[in-house]
Order: sequence, then C-alpha cells, then structure tokens
Amino acid sequence: MLRERLSEELKSALKGKDGTRVSTLRLILAALKDRDIAARGHGVADLVSDDEILAMLQSMVRQRRESIALYEKGGRLELAKVEADEITVIESFLPRQIEDDALRDVVDETVDRLGATGLKDMGRVMAALKETHAGSMDFSKASALVKARLA
Repeated sequence: MLRERLSEELKSALKGKDGTRVSTLRLILAALKDRDIAARGHGVADLVSDDEILAMLQSMVRQRRESIALYEKGGRLELAKVEADEITVIESFLPRQIEDDALRDVVDETVDRLGATGLKDMGRVMAALKETHAGSMDFSKASALVKARLA
C-alpha cells in the first residue's frame, strides 16, 4: 500500500513540477528497488513489506539529519537546506512520531507488560516495541529509555 502511494505521489510531483519532491521520491523508490533486489537474492520472493519500507524511510531521515549536522559544521548551509527539504518529503510518508512523554509511557507499559527486570531483557523489549510501533517511534530514543529503565 505504501509502495503504491509513493508511486502515485511521484506522478503527482512530476505533473506539478515539484523538483525537490520528484528527486526525493525517486531516491526513495530507488532505495526500495535495491531492497527488493537484495531480498530476492536471499530467496525472498515477495516484495519488501510496508514495515520494512517504514524502517527504510526512518533510516533515510536519520542519515539526512547526520548530513545536516556535518554540512552545518562545514559551513555548507545550502546543502543542509537541501537535506532538510528531503526530510520534509520523507517524513510525509511516516506515521506521526510518538513524542517524548508518550514515548516514555509506551516504554514503561511495554517493560511492565513483559515483566522485564534487567538489561538482559532489553532485546526482548526492543523487539516488542519494533513489532507494535514500527514507523511511529524513534528507536534510538526508545533504546536509551529502555536502557535507563532496566539499568
């Protein structure tokens, strides 16, 4: 479903002559095609799932945020703006992200539900969070909260 939405948005951006949106959507679709090809190489006949697409999009946002920091540090503000514009386009395909207080509540609820008591349970908690909140959570922030809670 997300795959079709990306293709439709590309067609719409092409008709609207929105250069930033077109180039970003082409990057997303190219990365998605690469993932599909890699999956076929590992014997998976199906296309990449929506959850995997969401994870890929989150990864793309994270990469661009890192690039922005480097560009700003190097004084290349025009390149930082390009990256920021790409983030805006990519985030339009992600579900609304769970914010700090709500994120803490979700982590606490998951830890309590699983009965996690120590750092040895961190993998189990993170797996449960990824299963239930794919695409709507920054897992690096969640990981820090889980670690703090279980330490």
